[in-house]
Amino acid sequence: MTTTPTAPLNSQPTAPQIDNIRGVVLMALAFALFSVCDMQAKLLTGEFHPVQIVWTRQLALLAGVVVALGVHGPGLFRSRHPALQVVRGLLVVASAASFISAIRFVPLADAVAVTFIAPFIVTILSARLLGEHVSWQRWMAVAVGFLGAMIVIRPGMGVMHPAMLLIVVAATCFALRQVLSRRLAASDRTITTVAYTAIVSVATLSLPLFLFWQSPETGRQWALLGGMALTAALGEWLVIRALEIGQAVVLAPIHYSMMIWATFWGWLIFDDLPDGWTVTGTAVIMITGLYILRGERSGNRLFSFGKLSSKR
Repeated sequence: MTTTPTAPLNSQPTAPQIDNIRGVVLMALAFALFSVCDMQAKLLTGEFHPVQIVWTRQLALLAGVVVALGVHGPGLFRSRHPALQVVRGLLVVASAASFISAIRFVPLADAVAVTFIAPFIVTILSARLLGEHVSWQRWMAVAVGFLGAMIVIRPGMGVMHPAMLLIVVAATCFALRQVLSRRLAASDRTITTVAYTAIVSVATLSLPLFLFWQSPETGRQWALLGGMALTAALGEWLVIRALEIGQAVVLAPIHYSMMIWATFWGWLIFDDLPDGWTVTGTAVIMITGLYILRGERSGNRLFSFGKLSSKR
């Protein structure tokens, strides 16, 4: 998904003095930039194939990795689990491509609301794959959260666009990559994960790119493609910087600001406003998500919320 950063939201093992206020500001700016990235991507979906759009976004990330390589050297790619890094990169491609394909047909606010089910999927996967204990209260929160998603999607009521299923696929792939982030956080640096993600995603998307490539022909197209790549890259940098100075458990709820921005861009650019069902369902999802995060915080653990991974 492009509504969230590529970098896992891990606390840094050697973080400087904590400054949560500054971290919150940087994280809020990051998600504002990601919302601009999504808005530009939606404008481009009628003119370019999703493969080309996602490739362009990831190319900017790769450029940042090249710069980081000059600073950190070849050690940047040192990973104890390179195979898992590759799988995570492929999941990034799958989630982003699914999301971009869907927002051509689905309002941004509706799409963003459904992506908020990812933390609930992470809870299920963590219990099944990582053997984590999940209390009955959290299982209840997961059930209520999925109910909120059903309120937004409204299957069987004649209003659900089939593209909504792609949003669910995107959220599921995102959740899977977050589970991998938990595993990788114990051994690999955040910058290493970002580097693998950039290389794997660009390499994977480059294979079919020639089938879908369309050269930009207007200044508007160049501006949108360049702006999308730039806002994505800046957002990634702000996320990493925010997590260097702030606590991930404090910064995690900022992810929900995406709904405000998605609603704003939907109103300003696309003449779309969420209806009462979407607002109600989103509220249910957000409240239950915050409840789960609160439980994780009181247990002194970091929950994979938005892009959150376990404490390193």
